[in-house]
Amino acid sequence: MSELAAEPRMLIDGKLVEAASGKTYDNVNPATEEVAGQVADAGTEDMERAIDAARRAFDDTNWSADPKFRQRCLQQLKDALEREKESLRPQIVTEVGAPIMLTYAVQQDSCIEDMQWEIDLVDHYEWEQDLPVHEFMGMRSARKVVREPAGVVGAITPWNFPFMLNLSKITPALAAGNTVVLKPAPDTPWSATFIGRVAAEQTDLPPGVLNIVTSSDPAAVGEMLTLDPRVDMISFTGSTATGKRIMANGSQTLKKVFLELGGKSANIVLDDADFASVVPAGSMVCMHGGQGCAITTRMLLPRARYDEAIDMLRAAFEGVTYGDPNDPGNIMGPLINARQRERVLGYIEKGKAEGARLLVGGGRPAHLPKGYFVEPTLFVDVDPDATIAQEEIFGPVLSVLAYEDDDDAVRIANNSAYGLSGAVTSASLERAESLARRIRTGTVSVNGGMWFGPDSPFGGYRQSGNGREHGIEGFEEYLETKTLGLPAPA
Repeated sequence: MSELAAEPRMLIDGKLVEAASGKTYDNVNPATEEVAGQVADAGTEDMERAIDAARRAFDDTNWSADPKFRQRCLQQLKDALEREKESLRPQIVTEVGAPIMLTYAVQQDSCIEDMQWEIDLVDHYEWEQDLPVHEFMGMRSARKVVREPAGVVGAITPWNFPFMLNLSKITPALAAGNTVVLKPAPDTPWSATFIGRVAAEQTDLPPGVLNIVTSSDPAAVGEMLTLDPRVDMISFTGSTATGKRIMANGSQTLKKVFLELGGKSANIVLDDADFASVVPAGSMVCMHGGQGCAITTRMLLPRARYDEAIDMLRAAFEGVTYGDPNDPGNIMGPLINARQRERVLGYIEKGKAEGARLLVGGGRPAHLPKGYFVEPTLFVDVDPDATIAQEEIFGPVLSVLAYEDDDDAVRIANNSAYGLSGAVTSASLERAESLARRIRTGTVSVNGGMWFGPDSPFGGYRQSGNGREHGIEGFEEYLETKTLGLPAPA
């Protein structure tokens, strides 16, 4: 614990505090199954204090009406995180089990850099817009559209990319003028309490503007956050099943609900693609143990070149480097906990039982007796309606499906309850983009193009959620719209 310098306290009403009960819980390293340290174990009384503080900070201070002050505080936070990031890096590897190479990108460094886009947006966002004079019922009126913060935001984040997702919610919500209560996943509390410590010690954020509540029992404190009428909005990233419950809870007070949920994204390789450069990259579903909602976990291959591609995939999966996440040569560490490991192994057994052909992996690695590891796993000859082709596994498992022609590939890709992401590759950019436009998902990579960025909206169709994170669209999730009618000038 001391070696990692991890923060065990929560941030509530401007102070770093222990749980009111004095309770703590263990933070377990998924690569070793050993206790790495402790963190405050909040109860409902702690969440009550956090919600009350956020409500008072929004209602009784000038935070929501002072964009320049908000911008200054967020710049302080971003700069402090940049200064402190080397002490955070080992904490992320330890509690998330993420390969250290990813902390130099989406698990840490790029997340801090990306804050700047939303900090700068405060300056040039069109907070007010004048509409033309309009005559209605004999009266000429000027009209003004005003964008205002939603209020108190309850942010609930998962364990797979915790630091990134914490900042992806905190930054736009605060920049827009809201106050925030963040409830991180119980498996990855330090990625949140680190932000809390830096905010408390190195910024001018007023008390109650940002609150961070950690708990081993997410149901109790999370339910309270989603049901409380003092909370105006819930921003959630996680499983579709939990998202449905949050939406149901939010409906009781008709609060705004933003949901970024699961996916079962398709990677369509067209028959004219350069297979040698594209197909082996299918093994990248194993990056971070496959624990990513937008990972393309279904690969669709043309039947005419199917066998050729399968041989490439087999070699690629057999070559995946995995193990100790501190080893920069590994692209894959453990799964987050024993429950998730057993869940993934259960899906593998179901895949075999339903007739898919297991080509590589499929079990716990014999050379890694400690840690929640699952072997890189490749299934081929997967039926489009099979469980492993339809449900999100969240593990290092690729399902390979054959298609007959472009129309069949689109049909199979869209045969899903989800609609989060996807990919299309062809020798013809025009053909690839045309097919990508037919895929019913929120993002699509075309010929290797990357859609991710702080200014590009991310989210899904259907059961992959509603609303968008990042970009102008993501910023506006945290705003309400007010229209003023004014006497028209003479």
